[in-house]
Amino acid sequence: MNPVHIIGGGLAGSEAAYQLAKRNIPVIIYEMRPEVMTPAHSGGNFAELVCSNSLKSEAQDTGSGLLKAELELMDSMLIRIAKECRVPAGGSLAVDRDMFSAKVTETLSAMENVRIVRGEVRDIPADRPLIIASGPLTSDTLADKIKSLMGGGLYFFDAISPIIDFDSVDMTKCYFKSRYGKGDPDYLNCPMTKDEYDAFYDALMEAEKVAFEDFEKMNVFEGCMPIEEMAARGRKTLAFGPLKPVGLEHPETDKRYYAVLQLRKENGEGTSYNLVGCQTKMKTGEQKRVFRMIPGLENAEFLRYGSVHRNTYINSPSGLDDRFRYAEGFYFAGQITGVEGYLESIASGLIAGYDLALRLSGGESRPFPKECALGSLGLFVTDKYETTRKKYVPSSFHFGMLPALDERIKDKKLKKNMMAEKAVNALKDFLDNTEM
Repeated sequence: MNPVHIIGGGLAGSEAAYQLAKRNIPVIIYEMRPEVMTPAHSGGNFAELVCSNSLKSEAQDTGSGLLKAELELMDSMLIRIAKECRVPAGGSLAVDRDMFSAKVTETLSAMENVRIVRGEVRDIPADRPLIIASGPLTSDTLADKIKSLMGGGLYFFDAISPIIDFDSVDMTKCYFKSRYGKGDPDYLNCPMTKDEYDAFYDALMEAEKVAFEDFEKMNVFEGCMPIEEMAARGRKTLAFGPLKPVGLEHPETDKRYYAVLQLRKENGEGTSYNLVGCQTKMKTGEQKRVFRMIPGLENAEFLRYGSVHRNTYINSPSGLDDRFRYAEGFYFAGQITGVEGYLESIASGLIAGYDLALRLSGGESRPFPKECALGSLGLFVTDKYETTRKKYVPSSFHFGMLPALDERIKDKKLKKNMMAEKAVNALKDFLDNTEM
């Protein structure tokens, strides 16, 4: 059997490789890092998490929770390793990102039918089968080839938050608590009065930002919008958004605040923390000045500054089917397809790898049920789930992608739980009736 060639060792490429290799299908993974680095990555390990260390909520009445449940049903390697590398984050699944990427790399390297090739792929290989999972930070040379193939390319800007050293936090001004007291008090909270918030807001708006080239339209993905872009919508926007104080009263005094910045653990030891919702395009010196205005962070030591970078994605509806297949033996997967988010990238890699494995094993390729999250993601990239959409733009999975229930349910939580149960059952039926 010819090996499957996978371009990219990110989340999608790693998951696709595992789905194939565990079924005794040989795989060659091509990863340019660390020989050629991107503007956002820091090392050469597979599945490096760039923007955040959180894979979001585990509650099944959330989009991320449902997607995790389905990925676990499909034996997702990355979800399994994520749970092995988790750090406290309330009701969310957050990981020690260094441990996570190291374990993914070790797992794939140890598989007998996986071969890893380091170095930049500068053209679309003629070899088939092929999965291109080169990611939103695809090298310029390969991106140009993909754009030519797909009749053009699209892009949006993505931003990441700073990470600080926990020992530099003034704990006389901060406290640990999860919102509404749910779960363990895993989040570190920096409370702000109205005057402190106003001063921070004014400094944020006046700070010097990274300039974009004249030809680059500021096309920002909503889920990773720089804090300055959100703030520009109005003075109170942050206080109703990432700095929302609701449910974060002081655990000892029950005092309420005008705004609260939450920080989330980056590693199991709790030595570093991520500023939640503070992805930014401020210049480095300005980040120090502005974020140190937040109570408790006056002497914050930055382990990583926030940054903004351009992500490339293809116009998937023009060429992909609902299993991320472009042509016979040729697939795309990951954020380059326009699915946005860690879980969505994993899911697209799993779908592509599973479908290709099914075909190579002599089975009949079948679309995932539209009632489940995996199936709805497939319909998203074909533009068939939303017929009124005028423009193809990146999106995370959400319940609006699923078909409506037969009955109208007013209770939102109950409605989502019913949709999630229907989705999981549809996927179970699909697996029971699919021969691999």
